[in-house]
Amino acid sequence: MILVTGATGTIGSELVRQLVARGIPVRGMTRRELPGFVQADFDDPGSLRKAIDGVDAVFLLSAPGPRVPEHDRAMVAAAVDGGVGRIVKLSAIGSTDEGMPGNWHADGERAVRESGLAWTILRPAGFASNVLRWLPAIRGDQPIPNQTGDGEHAFVDPRDVAAVAASALVSGDHDGQTYTLTGPELLSVPDQVAIMADVLGQALRVGDVPLEVHAEQLRVAGLDEAVISVALRGAALIRDGGEQTLTDDVERVLGRPAGSFRAWVESNRAAFGDGQHLADDRR
Repeated sequence: MILVTGATGTIGSELVRQLVARGIPVRGMTRRELPGFVQADFDDPGSLRKAIDGVDAVFLLSAPGPRVPEHDRAMVAAAVDGGVGRIVKLSAIGSTDEGMPGNWHADGERAVRESGLAWTILRPAGFASNVLRWLPAIRGDQPIPNQTGDGEHAFVDPRDVAAVAASALVSGDHDGQTYTLTGPELLSVPDQVAIMADVLGQALRVGDVPLEVHAEQLRVAGLDEAVISVALRGAALIRDGGEQTLTDDVERVLGRPAGSFRAWVESNRAAFGDGQHLADDRR
């Protein structure tokens, strides 16, 4: 039995789907009470013990924010106490600098490595699906907001991240490995918008958003200052050309090339017309 935390998010829901399709017993964990899922909270050790009862492997995904380290440690402790054999943690690209302020994943990665369990750490790039945040602008015929200028990033298909996670959960071939998961090409926001315009057959525009304006927008949306700080630092890093990592880790694990951004847009074309939205659970 595999326990998938964050089971209703972008990666968690896709991972559950893929494991079920392979006939692998899976249990999805959520904080809310939902039919077909086990309800548990990282802040409630008793609920974690219930969630891992009879579980052989855990996919660890903590909701983004400054409490990621303690939530990761809580699940690792529960997994160790409960006799779980393997844990796969979803981290994030750029998590190698443990001294970086706001690096929520460093402590969790360390806890996973020191757990005594078989482990794999996944550090994905930004998800291709994050462009669904632009739906209001697209539907309102407004410029698509761009906080990263011409900076490039290797956006990864979330289905590839889930597929790598599934492989790591069911096979010992990936024990002790840290994979940085990227798409096959570097793209800027203008590049993404041009691809979307071509695939969707729409005239789409890009509007540059200064970081100070973006910060105020995030505050108006009610985000915590710690989250805003990390978001701004990430945007500035891409804008300044500091996040151009490309790897072949997806292909090494799956035996096929990583999916392109264009392929993701083509296969999700309907989402831009019918109001579907995918949650973002990367950071």
